[in-house]
Amino acid sequence: MQTLISFLRRLDANNERNWFNAHKAEYQAVHDMFLRFTDELICEISRFDPSVSGLTAKDCTYRIYRDVRFSDDKRPYKTHMGAFICPEGKKSPYSGYYFHVSTGGDGYPGAHMLATGDYCHTPEALRIIREDIVNGEGDFEQTLQQAAPVFELDRDGALKRNPKGFPLDAPYSEYIRLKSYCLCATVDDDFICAPNLAKRVADLFKSTKPFLDYINRAIDFSLHYNS
Repeated sequence: MQTLISFLRRLDANNERNWFNAHKAEYQAVHDMFLRFTDELICEISRFDPSVSGLTAKDCTYRIYRDVRFSDDKRPYKTHMGAFICPEGKKSPYSGYYFHVSTGGDGYPGAHMLATGDYCHTPEALRIIREDIVNGEGDFEQTLQQAAPVFELDRDGALKRNPKGFPLDAPYSEYIRLKSYCLCATVDDDFICAPNLAKRVADLFKSTKPFLDYINRAIDFSLHYNS
């Protein structure tokens, strides 16, 4: 993975088409490397989560080209390579396991990242998740406690008050104010470059499966409820 990190750092410093085209063969080599890794990671995750069995890297990975149409940032290329491994693949409505290798910087997307959950939930799914939390007598909190200590609940953009339909004194208000349900972790270069990366990442993800099952149960109900 050190070769991939090195390429992404140089791309970050030379994020323009002429440089990328001159290094296209190098990009293709590290891209193929990441696809092979993703296939291995899918295999490892499927050992404890059969819902992702049968997926391939192409079902879960993304193009390196950025969509700059509505962005002030016109750099043409992403400086990370990521995979979103979830039931039915990256375009499905379900939450899943996300992993990306980047430049090793700070914050998103510079840091190497693991995440379980998703950043975009439908209003119907959000409502059901929140209702489950309020009525679950602490079962949501139990899923958080089972996750490896490296993971933290993403609280970015959390509401300052309880959402509409939930009283001010609703139990577990700190959780129902969240706008997305995702556990996030960052790791360093040493973690990324050590042997058996796919298994080590999968072992961390395994600790978040109860959380993911909780979220996907609500999503599944929202899909069937509206069908």
